[in-house]
Amino acid sequence: MWYRLQYHLGVASIETILSAMRSQPKNVRYADLHKVCEHYFGPPRTSGGSHAVFRTPWPGDPRVNIQNGHGKAKPYQVRQVLAAIEKKEDN
Repeated sequence: MWYRLQYHLGVASIETILSAMRSQPKNVRYADLHKVCEHYFGPPRTSGGSHAVFRTPWPGDPRVNIQNGHGKAKPYQVRQVLAAIEKKEDN
């Protein structure tokens, strides 16, 4: 039972991650960004190489294309993901 409690304390919710992404896009873990992308856009259409590319319901920008930079997400990609989430929620 204690291991479940420890697991859930270490796993951040989507809302918590989004809040952190908005306040500090330079300090986001890649695993957290990937979790948010899967929540909003489903599994990546490609993930075999260095990038994970997610499908969006619109053509063009903002694209959802993320890469792991030694465990951290790239800040410009965090901003692109936030813009894509905003666009998706507006539609």
